Amino acid sequence: MEALDYHAEERRKAEFDLEEMKIVWAGSRQNYEISDRMARLVASDPVFRKDNRTMLSRKDLFKDTLRKAAHAWKRIIELRLSEEEAHMLRSYVDQPAFTDLHWGMFIPAIKGQGTEEQHEKWLPMAYKMQIIGCYAQTELGHGSNVQGLETTATFDPQTDEFVIHSPTLTSSKWWPGGLGKVSTHAVVYARLITGAQDHGVHGFIVQLRSLDDHSPLPGITVGDIGMKFGSGAYNSMDNGLLRFDHVRIPRNQMLMRVSQVTREGKFVQSDVPRQLVYGTMVYVRQTIVSDASCALARAVCIATRYSAVRRQFGSQNGGPETQVIDYKTQQSRLFPLLASAYAFRFVGEWLKWLYTDVTQRLQANDFSTLPEAHACTAGLKSMTTSVTADAIEECRKLCGGHGYLSNSGLPELFAVYIPTCTYEGDNVVLLLQVARFLMKTVSQLGSGKKPVGTTAYMGRAEHLMQCHCDVERAEDWLKPSVILEAFEARAFRMSIACAKNLSKFSNPEDGFSELSPDLLEAAIAHCQLIVVSKYIEKLQQDIPGKGVKRQLEILCNVYALHLLHKHLGDFVTTSCITPKQGALANEQLRLLYSQVRPNAITLVDAFNYTDHYLGSVLGCYNGNVYQRLYEEAWKDPLNDTVVPDGYLEYVWPILKQHIRTARL
Repeated sequence: MEALDYHAEERRKAEFDLEEMKIVWAGSRQNYEISDRMARLVASDPVFRKDNRTMLSRKDLFKDTLRKAAHAWKRIIELRLSEEEAHMLRSYVDQPAFTDLHWGMFIPAIKGQGTEEQHEKWLPMAYKMQIIGCYAQTELGHGSNVQGLETTATFDPQTDEFVIHSPTLTSSKWWPGGLGKVSTHAVVYARLITGAQDHGVHGFIVQLRSLDDHSPLPGITVGDIGMKFGSGAYNSMDNGLLRFDHVRIPRNQMLMRVSQVTREGKFVQSDVPRQLVYGTMVYVRQTIVSDASCALARAVCIATRYSAVRRQFGSQNGGPETQVIDYKTQQSRLFPLLASAYAFRFVGEWLKWLYTDVTQRLQANDFSTLPEAHACTAGLKSMTTSVTADAIEECRKLCGGHGYLSNSGLPELFAVYIPTCTYEGDNVVLLLQVARFLMKTVSQLGSGKKPVGTTAYMGRAEHLMQCHCDVERAEDWLKPSVILEAFEARAFRMSIACAKNLSKFSNPEDGFSELSPDLLEAAIAHCQLIVVSKYIEKLQQDIPGKGVKRQLEILCNVYALHLLHKHLGDFVTTSCITPKQGALANEQLRLLYSQVRPNAITLVDAFNYTDHYLGSVLGCYNGNVYQRLYEEAWKDPLNDTVVPDGYLEYVWPILKQHIRTARL
């Protein structure tokens, strides 16, 4: 294959320092160096090969996943990698595996909800992977409604044990990753029952399989739920089903940091407030937002590089056709997604800070910011994952027919990513939680209780209800203060309108149900404001590197003005802006696309993704797309033989008009 760089000319156009932009994307020089080292370590290791994933049978794919997980663990031990380095290495292996749930859910659940004694017993084994855990919450009949779970944990004072039981078919645990074939233990969520009293859902550590021969323990039925959407995709994960038939566990395997059951069977709340449980939820959701930026960046990188290679129409006098990326229709679809990747990256950084801040406050028994942080992470999880899932599919369309090939990397990326829209909270349900929080915040205005954090703008209620946008020229939309005020006014006025309409109902729950579509829109407006405001805050920091800050400003304006254009009806009907000002925003947006264009390839280079990680012939670094497409075609198993299997039995009789006598 030729070693030519078909993007070389594009890269020469860049108006900023690429290395500095890579550091900005990574969050720090240290993060960049770790990320770069782990990515190259994985890419250079033949065990982590993944170009044949879509051609493997389910069994072979799963065995391949086990092999890669074991090899990754071996390399982590050999190289004595830190927790951060190990996490980065596993992410670059880029194959959903049981280890994702062990490190991402099982361990955090024990850390967040277990006592010190439980930490001392279980965490050392978990950190050494002497036990492998999963997170068994969702059931066949209930997912988002955790309070509706049916699995029971009944205390038996005679033996000092809990009896875990699945009383109905719908109480079967269903979907937990890692459960189907690998996990030895699970944090199981069940209804705690003492005497005849139901104390609601609590967590329990339950051993599922023998540590000697891996067979299920007595009373436990466990298996895989079957093939999922896509070819390779999430089918490398053993999502499982689990039923309990009066399985007994010791009393001390209930996670007892927040509440406990005594030897006598008395249920007691501990001194630790129940709100601490939400700390784990905040942690998990902030990681999902960070992952959204990575997945979106991958799709955008592929589509941008391919758009610069692909030429279509527009040739004059036998000259070259026009690069697809030069068409305004392509730019108007692609560049807002590029801007969104950067915007989600920066809000993800802020969420990491928020999680640290909330954790420190919780440890000091300060719960003042927890409701807002919980609503904020729920909303951003919902918004970023929905946008990213749609954006991956849009990037596939932006790559035309070739985007439909598995080796474009986009169909598999889409299939792997879309579960995020439903796991850890269905996206619509989460937005309705945000809406409830917004309505509560509005109801407290004027009571002396000031809105905090991402709702602080509501404290300027009078101004936001009366202010008018003073944009007179297109370039006025480049002022951060103008953009921010428009988004604040829109979000606040939509919340106020919902609150007024809710007040007309005698039963608030009936009103909430009836107005839920409007409440969803208000929640989305609030979440979009958060992302825009955090991007603007990022630009107020000291950002080194030639031209880096300028490019980030352009992308910030693209992100904000694209949202304004997309939701123009909201801004106009709430009287935040006039139709003319909306037209000026769109005019400025077109000018911004022209400023992104010379830097587009280098802006996606800043993601620093290896060809191995991208897994795309269309998004390869050197742009040698057509040669790679041709070579990859011949690797398909169907091309192992010139004449296909089954020809003599099924095709030959048709051709020879012998179909009636053929032995089919």
